[in-house]
Amino acid sequence: MKLLRVGTAGAERPALLDADGVLRDLSDVVPDIDGALLADDVALGRIRTAAEAGELPALDADGLRVGPPVARIGKVVCIGLNYHDHARETGAEPPAEPVIFFKAADTVVGPHDTVLVPRGSVKTDWEVELAVVIGRTARYLGSREEALAHVAGYAVAHDVSEREFQIERGGTWDKGKNCETFNPLGPWLVTADEVPDPQALGLKLWVNGELRQDGSTGDQIFSVAEVVRYVSQFMTLYPGDVINTGTPAGVALGMPEPKPFLRAGDVVELEIGGLGRQRQVFASA
Repeated sequence: MKLLRVGTAGAERPALLDADGVLRDLSDVVPDIDGALLADDVALGRIRTAAEAGELPALDADGLRVGPPVARIGKVVCIGLNYHDHARETGAEPPAEPVIFFKAADTVVGPHDTVLVPRGSVKTDWEVELAVVIGRTARYLGSREEALAHVAGYAVAHDVSEREFQIERGGTWDKGKNCETFNPLGPWLVTADEVPDPQALGLKLWVNGELRQDGSTGDQIFSVAEVVRYVSQFMTLYPGDVINTGTPAGVALGMPEPKPFLRAGDVVELEIGGLGRQRQVFASA
């Protein structure tokens, strides 16, 4: 299933995109798409049954905002330097273990919402990423197979980053990762049954119409299954938590000088095969 949330920010309603590309209203079936729903097999079954029976009313998608596909996210866990080609372009050694940092849940916005370039920023950068959405509480998972069984689905994430804040201003990466609007998510949460191999997904990103990133999750240093298993050794993952699994080569940071960092007015588009497409116009904070 392709689950999404539509409407004005803070007042989104749950919806489903059916096999014919028709947007369907889920408001009479479930209250929202969040961790509670993703952990409830009975409620998910109600959605499937209603969709298959043709009982869901159509929504007029024209002009309708698409919000983040998951409400009330507890935490956004991010994995750094998780693609071989990205490590090479930045001159970094591939890490021996996954690099973990966090984004606050309030950085998450809709896939087409405006992204704000922070005040004083000179190095705002782009990163297309596969997001993993957790569907079952995960603690100390023992295998990669067990890890995948705890995944509710997948989505497109844009891990927007300010590199000067991240690298040159002291402390951890968090300064450059938690600026307002820095994690567009969606358009859809695609349930795990529709993604048989998360290591066979193509990722692309364009800046002002120019292709900048063109990679595959097959180039990940640590697979999706290993990332979920590994993270569960250090923290509890709850339904609705999100893991951003890293970005392939092609970011501004890895390019020759003068590096083409983002400015107000730039347009970024990104997509992952089968998971949908995002488009953001950047503006000054």
